[in-house]
Amino acid sequence: IYIVSCHGLPLESWHVYGLLQRSDKKYDEAIKCYRNALKWDKDNLQILRDLSLLQIQMRDLEGYRETRYQLLQLRPAQRASWIGYAIAYHLLEDYEMAAKIIEEFRKTQQTSPDKVDYEYSELLLYQNQVLREAGLFREALEHLTTYEKQICDKLAVEETKGELLLSLERFEEAADVYRRLQERNPENWSYYHGLEKALKPASTEEKLKIYEEAWEKYPKGLVPLRLPLSFLSGDKFRECLDRYLRMNFSKGCPPVFTTLRSLYQDKEKVSIIEDLVVGFETSLRSSRMFSPDGMEEPPTTLLWVQYFLAQHFDQISQHTMALDYINAAIESTPTLIELFLIKAKIYKHAGNIREAARWMDEAQALDTADRFINSKCAKYLLKAGLVKEAEEMCAKFTREGASAVENLNEMQCMWFQTECALAYKSMKKYGEALKKCHEIERHFVEITDDQFDFHTYCMRKMTLRSYVDLLKLEDVLRMHPFYFKASQTAIQIYLNLHDNPLTDDSKELQADTGNLTDKELKKLRNKQRRAQKKAQLEEEKKNAEKEKQLKNQKKKKEDDDEEIGGPKEELIPEKLARVENPLDEAVKFLTPLKNLVKNKIDTHLLAFEIYFRKEKYLLMLQSVKRAYAIDPDHPWLHQCLVRFFKGVSESKDLAESVSMVLKQEISRLFGESNAKSFNQAFLTKYFNSIPHRVAGAHTQHFMCSQLSNCYFFMFNVQFHLFFLLYSCQNDVLLRPFNTEESGGTGYST
Repeated sequence: IYIVSCHGLPLESWHVYGLLQRSDKKYDEAIKCYRNALKWDKDNLQILRDLSLLQIQMRDLEGYRETRYQLLQLRPAQRASWIGYAIAYHLLEDYEMAAKIIEEFRKTQQTSPDKVDYEYSELLLYQNQVLREAGLFREALEHLTTYEKQICDKLAVEETKGELLLSLERFEEAADVYRRLQERNPENWSYYHGLEKALKPASTEEKLKIYEEAWEKYPKGLVPLRLPLSFLSGDKFRECLDRYLRMNFSKGCPPVFTTLRSLYQDKEKVSIIEDLVVGFETSLRSSRMFSPDGMEEPPTTLLWVQYFLAQHFDQISQHTMALDYINAAIESTPTLIELFLIKAKIYKHAGNIREAARWMDEAQALDTADRFINSKCAKYLLKAGLVKEAEEMCAKFTREGASAVENLNEMQCMWFQTECALAYKSMKKYGEALKKCHEIERHFVEITDDQFDFHTYCMRKMTLRSYVDLLKLEDVLRMHPFYFKASQTAIQIYLNLHDNPLTDDSKELQADTGNLTDKELKKLRNKQRRAQKKAQLEEEKKNAEKEKQLKNQKKKKEDDDEEIGGPKEELIPEKLARVENPLDEAVKFLTPLKNLVKNKIDTHLLAFEIYFRKEKYLLMLQSVKRAYAIDPDHPWLHQCLVRFFKGVSESKDLAESVSMVLKQEISRLFGESNAKSFNQAFLTKYFNSIPHRVAGAHTQHFMCSQLSNCYFFMFNVQFHLFFLLYSCQNDVLLRPFNTEESGGTGYST
């Protein structure tokens, strides 16, 4: 760049330097380069376009608006100039200005009223979206009515019209629109909800009448029978449920339980469901009819009733009953995959994950070409800690000649990586677990970078509604459950590494063997030699596979590196597990959660754990206050509050103003003068809750100075846990699993 500048080409040099920075994903630096280039030629179209792309990528919306305005002034005849300028105002939430710009541009378009043009249609729908977001519902409805014939997406027109009519309180017209939509798709729940809002039923009877009329009109429809179950109760609920279940069981509809799961928050409805379906099962076994005055049903009806009951009892944690029903169903039809899948789920919910994995493997063996069952089986194997077996299971559906793990990473298969991370964490293989967490983090970075190509494509193809939705999605991308789970796992591991740093293996071994007898030491050495030999053989096998895959992967890796702007740093488990400052690494994962996942208490409690170790008291206060606002009775929060109280009271280095603020907030949060009485009040309040009692015991241990008191306290909690398990009628948790699979005799607890 210096050489080019010396030859009198500063504009080109800064532009090229900006392109290099952009290719390396250093967008902030690239923006600086483009701005320097514009000092030499402020009207350079190419540089302005490149600058606008970087500004929208980095969400510099004010700068983006200014750049798009310059481009509009320089090229007013280009469509992209107008659209880009309108989108800038839209993203800045100046909807009226955005609507005016689009209208001015629309007037320049020469289109016949009867001609259907897709790009013009998308422009009209985008303009209507901007009007709606501006709150101009009347203008939006008039706009939709005027240009209805020129819009290709007729379904979007009808749905938008229904929403606008409801917003304008023109209920009769809205009802007509939603009835037309029901004719188009009688299984869409939102159309029934829209019709409800339009008709404004004053009572439950009037609301039920809406659905009865719909069922008469669409007798094969299931939605008109299902939706009333959400608001009905008592005999009416039983009557409607009876009709709904008979239709589904006769048809053999596997997902019927899933559609009813939301009703399980109401204990009365759960009781009615159980009473009704158990009655069906008894009647079908004795007479093959739902009721004495009914018609004879095929044998499969009983099968689906038992399938439903297994899921029902599993949902209400009666796992023994659930197993009895699913075993009866399997005995009658031992070739139905869904039955084995539910049996595996029952064992998983009961806590016997090894047995769950075994039954999921049985399901997978029935249809080895079913990718869904294959993925489920791999997931259960990972939950059981069988990582190698899970990789072999996934290898059946990955690219031949490539490592299954590498191929799944290329495909951004995040469910596999999150489960792997949790499995490695439970096995205390922290380096491997962190590698998976960092791989997931990289996936989200790649997804964010991938949006760059759409900034020009979407404006060229006029897919403006989808483009704006994409930008809004990218802004909250890290709210995704996969990212939260990976970040949570990584933070927990880094906290553990901070508290218990990894030590040198030889020193650790020497310390462990110091108190062993000669016989025990010899036995240990033999065991270690066998393990070392086994590990060596596995390593040789692994290296041979890598050697074989290297040729296939080398070219692809080079192409990928060229596309993404250079090779990425290799994730080495040993290096990840021995970072210099684990807390700083944890903060990197925490920051997106604090910005985007504020509604989860775990975010703020994880933040507290980090700041507690960093001794940042004001940030600790911020974390506990936010957590307290979400759930003041959370067991983990209780421990954090007491530790915070003790930390503040014992700290000697706090500034006077900070100390005063902290003490004021502590008195407001605690309502008690000391932590011990606060903890005792907590235990008294939640005496019958095991999680709260365990939290109280941990807190007592943290506070108490005499260990004997703490041991007594922990014994009290353990006794309570034992009594709870002993008195439980369900024996599934204590069923022995296969000794060969478990690696020895034992029980799942």
